[in-house]
Amino acid sequence: MLLLRPPEVRDLEVFTRMPERWRRTAQRSAWADANRGGAPVDSFLEGPVFDAAGNLYVTDIPWGRVFRIDAAGQWDLVAEFGGEPNGMKFADERTLLVTDYKNGLMALDVLTGQVRPYLERRNSERFRGVNDLVFDSQGNLYFTDQGQSGMHEPTGRVYRLAPDGRLDLLMNNVPSPNGIVLSPDERVLFVAATRGNCVWRAPLMPDGSVAKVGQFFTSYGPSGPDGLAMDEKGRLLVANPGLGYVWVLDHRAEPEIVLRSTEGMSLTNIAYGGPQRTTLYCTESATGTILRTQLDVPGMRLHAATR
Repeated sequence: MLLLRPPEVRDLEVFTRMPERWRRTAQRSAWADANRGGAPVDSFLEGPVFDAAGNLYVTDIPWGRVFRIDAAGQWDLVAEFGGEPNGMKFADERTLLVTDYKNGLMALDVLTGQVRPYLERRNSERFRGVNDLVFDSQGNLYFTDQGQSGMHEPTGRVYRLAPDGRLDLLMNNVPSPNGIVLSPDERVLFVAATRGNCVWRAPLMPDGSVAKVGQFFTSYGPSGPDGLAMDEKGRLLVANPGLGYVWVLDHRAEPEIVLRSTEGMSLTNIAYGGPQRTTLYCTESATGTILRTQLDVPGMRLHAATR
């Protein structure tokens, strides 16, 4: 019987908390009614991403807000609009592309706070509820369309939007596609299938299609994998709300490190920051807290749009 080496276990530290002045205390929202059992939420943080100056941007889903957090942990409201923003990536130095559950893909000018539609529909049909996104080095945008899909209805979708505007449907049978990331060589796409409690591995073929999609990592507990990240060594990092963990997985999907939340169990998403991209930042959504830890391998550099 093969005995695996037990992973190193570390506790995450608190970087900053949402200031009280920004919290919407004791208020219900349509998003929370559907996704948090109707409980009032003062915020629900997601979508961490860094700009070139080292500022961290996060979304607040139920209240349609995007915040900027500086290196000292000070918060500033960038935008507030009638949406439910989730994942974010920079399309250029001042434009954040945002997956908005209500509105599709939106573009946010971080200097002015203006929000405009980027891709609202496919062939006149609304998306189910887009969730997260990643660019490759050629400017192709991969994004997940999660909606309320799950094991009862495994119809979540994964798309690729090319720089010329072509939109390809890569998968349409995922039980709650959520976080999404590429391997360092961009030959494999990883997708968190939250309600399947696993991460899918999708090889990208030369003609742009996917083939022999399989299950790479299997978790457990009440809520499955959410946000994903990749480091330069090719290790996959998986935020796992419900457990309050970030798994750091090797190429065999074996955990090398387990990072534990110290501020609640709803650890939803992750992003690398710091001068060398070796500090991992995590959103603990239910408490409005940003956690972090130092790692020994830099995260993969994020690409932007080419058009």
